[in-house]
Amino acid sequence: MDQTDMISFAIPVFDEEGSLEALHQAIAATMDALAHPYEILFVDDGSTDRSPAILHDLYERDGGHVRVILFRRNFGKTAALTAGFGLVRGEIVVTMDADLQDDPAELPKLLAKLDEGYDLVGAWRAERNDPITKRGPSWFANATVSTLTGVKLHDVNCGFKVYRREVVGDLKLYGDLHRYIPVLAHWKGYRITEVPVVHHPRRFGQSKFGGGRFGRSYIDFLSVLFLTTYLRRPLHLFGMVGTLFAAVGAVIMLYLAGLWLVQGQLGWRPLLFVGITALMVGIQLVSIGLLGEMLRNVTFRAEEEYCIKQIWDKTTSAAGQAE
Repeated sequence: MDQTDMISFAIPVFDEEGSLEALHQAIAATMDALAHPYEILFVDDGSTDRSPAILHDLYERDGGHVRVILFRRNFGKTAALTAGFGLVRGEIVVTMDADLQDDPAELPKLLAKLDEGYDLVGAWRAERNDPITKRGPSWFANATVSTLTGVKLHDVNCGFKVYRREVVGDLKLYGDLHRYIPVLAHWKGYRITEVPVVHHPRRFGQSKFGGGRFGRSYIDFLSVLFLTTYLRRPLHLFGMVGTLFAAVGAVIMLYLAGLWLVQGQLGWRPLLFVGITALMVGIQLVSIGLLGEMLRNVTFRAEEEYCIKQIWDKTTSAAGQAE
């Protein structure tokens, strides 16, 4: 199979036993209609249901197209995508969720947009079929990311995306940074855009979205904002923060000076010492965190983000061997 003309699907899977057969059929139907060579690389992220068994069956029946990576445990969607990006062989890479809310039949729209000269095309769930508990926070997150990063997309975190291979090769993903792939790609200089697509309600399984992701997403957004804005000029950030704290300190000192002029003495001011201590600790913690992000980015190694148990691949001699 000519890899230069291949489309590779990289699909993270976590407890999606109900949708895998239908997803495989939908992708096959779409690609047969396009008459285009393809591969589907499923990355099982430590599923505890029948997903691994179903993936093995798909691999046995369609080994010419299906490849499978099994993680030893759940490492998260970012790790699954990183593993997939490292093993795809096509010059065009497609990512989508395994829950069938993304419709493979919409793929030609994204590919047509990619052919216009873009490097990454995301799907925009213009009429999103999710509960308000997901749509509300998502709208707020998209508005915040768009405002603070300058990446003008309606749906930054949609899992359905089409990439040129060089884009996924340039990404350094860890934590939950998969949410901000368009921001990272834009920062690298790649052309990105989005197209509206049909979004289906979830028919199988349960959403993996939980309240705990808000905190992680917020922290990761701070990381992305720092890495894409201040990594090469950290003094701009530390200078602004230092100026802000200096201004607050100056106001406090002026206030205390005024009290001294009026009262003749200040006496014991516990709030002053509490404030100074809190500010010092805060500055130290933020500085350590940002310096850690810089070191994390420089020393990043994709293979340390996950642990592969097995790879099923009929096209190589290493099929089924433990990593």
